[in-house]
Amino acid sequence: MTQSITWLQDEIADRMLQKLDIVKLDVKAVLLIPEFPGKYFSLLKKRFPGARVDGLYGEDISGISSMRVKLFQLWQHLFKGAHRSPFKDYLQTGKLAIPDNSVDLIFCDLLLQDLTDPPHFLQECWRVLKEGGLLTFSYLGPDTGKELRALEVGPLKLKNLVSPWDMHDMGDALLGERFSDPVMDMEYLHLDYESDDLLLADAHALKLIQAKPSQALEKGYLPQKLTLEVVYGHAWAIGKHLAKAQDNVAYVDINQIGRKTRSDSA
Repeated sequence: MTQSITWLQDEIADRMLQKLDIVKLDVKAVLLIPEFPGKYFSLLKKRFPGARVDGLYGEDISGISSMRVKLFQLWQHLFKGAHRSPFKDYLQTGKLAIPDNSVDLIFCDLLLQDLTDPPHFLQECWRVLKEGGLLTFSYLGPDTGKELRALEVGPLKLKNLVSPWDMHDMGDALLGERFSDPVMDMEYLHLDYESDDLLLADAHALKLIQAKPSQALEKGYLPQKLTLEVVYGHAWAIGKHLAKAQDNVAYVDINQIGRKTRSDSA
């Protein structure tokens, strides 16, 4: 995502928060992945007053937005004694710079479609969530930008989403990574455009095209709208003390085995 599409991140984040209205969760620590300089940060603080809100940051920010993020990171470093790695560190190392069992809620807005290995990301979310914690997320599904894929071959160089998963793929992945009670739903958003330049700017921000074409496109070549398939979901981290089965064999930690003594005499 780039700054030109921040309005969409805000809109989807607002819809995610509305879906959380029916969820009962005692939140003391929230992790935003990724954090971006939009309006929903304050909405999340209002939704969970008193909760600590941390973020892993993207790199495509500048100006006032960049200053805001730097001040927030400085505040964390001075008053909390902790430093969060930039979001690019996760992309490079595959690790969230967060301790095990440390957050109650992970709020992941329009990210999963850009990750090469969503199951590994889910593993990291499982690791950092507390027992009974919640992962809530949104991402772009495979029908996003279908109008562009329907175009005849031309000067526009298209890109596929890195992980074009539908909601059934994600539901299966959540269960495979031990999350409980996944809830998934999806909606289509239709964006209408008055100019090719605006459509191309959004298509580039959404990573649907390689780059804006250097040459002028033939009038009427581009569609006048884009479809976004937005997938929403949440799932719980429950039973973290239980061992994970591997190759149809369940491994149980010795510390989970209790000893019961008989009270009756032999």
